[in-house]
Amino acid sequence: MKTRDDIRNVAIIAHVDHGKTTLVNELLKQSDTLNAHTEIGDRALDSNDIEKERGITILSKTTAVKYKDKQINIVDTPGHADFGGEVERIMKMVDGVLLIVDAFEGTMPQTRFVLKKALDQHLTPIVVINKIDRPGARPEEVVDEVLDLFIELGADEDQLEFPVIYASAMNGTCSFDSNPDKQEHTMDPIFNTILDTIPAPVDNSDEPLQFQVSMLDYNEFVGRIGIGRVFRGTIKVGDQVTVMKLDGSQKNFRVTKLFGFLGLQRVEINEAKAGDLIAVSGMDDIFVGETVCPVDHPEALPILRIDPPTLQMTFMTNTSPFVGREGEHVTARKLEDRLKVQLHTDVSLRVEDTESPDAWTVSGRGELHLSILIEMLRREGFELAVSRPKVIYREVDGQLCEPFESVIIDTPDEYTGAVIDSMAQRKGDMLNMEPNGNGTTRLEFSTPTRGLIGYDSQFLSMTRGYGILNHTFAEYKPVIRNWEPGRRNGALVSINQGKATTYAIMGVEGRGTIFVDPGTEVYEGMIVGQSSRERDISVNVTKGKNMTNVRSSNKDQTATIKKPTHLTLEESLEFLNEDELLEITPESIRLRKTILETNAREKAAKKAARQTQD
Repeated sequence: MKTRDDIRNVAIIAHVDHGKTTLVNELLKQSDTLNAHTEIGDRALDSNDIEKERGITILSKTTAVKYKDKQINIVDTPGHADFGGEVERIMKMVDGVLLIVDAFEGTMPQTRFVLKKALDQHLTPIVVINKIDRPGARPEEVVDEVLDLFIELGADEDQLEFPVIYASAMNGTCSFDSNPDKQEHTMDPIFNTILDTIPAPVDNSDEPLQFQVSMLDYNEFVGRIGIGRVFRGTIKVGDQVTVMKLDGSQKNFRVTKLFGFLGLQRVEINEAKAGDLIAVSGMDDIFVGETVCPVDHPEALPILRIDPPTLQMTFMTNTSPFVGREGEHVTARKLEDRLKVQLHTDVSLRVEDTESPDAWTVSGRGELHLSILIEMLRREGFELAVSRPKVIYREVDGQLCEPFESVIIDTPDEYTGAVIDSMAQRKGDMLNMEPNGNGTTRLEFSTPTRGLIGYDSQFLSMTRGYGILNHTFAEYKPVIRNWEPGRRNGALVSINQGKATTYAIMGVEGRGTIFVDPGTEVYEGMIVGQSSRERDISVNVTKGKNMTNVRSSNKDQTATIKKPTHLTLEESLEFLNEDELLEITPESIRLRKTILETNAREKAAKKAARQTQD
């Protein structure tokens, strides 16, 4: 069988923060790709502002490096489980994977997820044990863990013979020796292993075209861009081709532009053939998984399978008294249009209409997935409100089931008991417990997804910030009935509108934790803190001190209050209860009750209580 020895296609996969993007940076720097004048920053492929700020990869990125007159196409994938939909599609584009594993942490939940996807596609693996210079690194043990994971996931004999390279991507070093002192400032062992181990693509460019879209991009000048691999044949600019749609229909179009990848650039090309990773424009409504082929030879490739969403929220227009003060886009039409634009590039997202013309059900792969979307909207000038996240139930073999997650926790030994107790309250089933040998313990659980909503902040408080929590979707299991997790404490709810004052906050801070600073504008029904009791408490945080002509003997002292707690976007989403919403604007995040008027809300609560008793 004829192959193209001039290229290799490889994906970089790993658990979050094990060093994928940093390693790609070094491969770019140390290859023959960039000229001497090109400056490359840290984690250059994470071009999105949110990716740079949070230090995570959200969208897969395609790049290519030149080495020994050959081109190595590299796809950098996300490590977070919430963006696993990106990883699944990439596996179809490549012939092998670089599995990056932290020399200290070892195999983690997402390591299992991404490796399983790679093995299912029968891809050739190369293992890179990264952060070899990290204090407490245990490279030999981690290699054993990786081998055990390969065996557990059913790897075949060829896959079990994976080469191992030890590296410090941060320092730009690697070697075949596990001794950190033997590290050399070169990426040659990785480059050479890719060329020697990863199979070259089959060269069947003389057969009819088959190009499958694995990723989508959007450009306001050329419209939708399909990114994928040419599996067979040749494609040229100006060709008339057919798109084999997911619903079985066909649509013809003309290829207006073709792009290849080199370094940090997308390079315009005139032709591509079997084995190439390219981007194609000219298709207004192409979707992931669809096949482009000749008009006279319509033959579709198998559709790419993408795991369905597990979590959903209601997105709606902002209805607070402060609507329109801070945002540029406040109408239902603009919000709906923007959500539909997001579907162009995010195939793991679902947007469905509701009974209300001003609200939509938005489903994703997890809290982080949906919170990133919310953050993008507010940065673009949108005002909106969102509900508490809910899990998506599914019927499996006639039984109602809910999503469960694989949870791995590393915690200092003194907090182990508290963590186990808190997970038990959230219906977590402990599968394993073993000491790490450095004063910490690793705990493994199978936990319902709804039990993990709102758990992150509790976990960090419980472990004083020293605990590490990782989880990834595992499977659907029968629903746990007669149990509904949620916030135990009530809220402190404002009864009027105005500016919060130091005097008023001093009067109510004994009732719970305050979320607002003096001078913050509040409105009736806005949540200004968390109650120390289980029920909500209506409070007045705008009251001013009555002025009198009486002075105390020691004069008026400066009033002091405790420092208010400021919740992040994710913490605010976790805080929400069923009867609450989160108002989001470009400048503010406000927690509020769904029913703002105090009397109307109390009547609704009494009515709900009576119905529960009946």
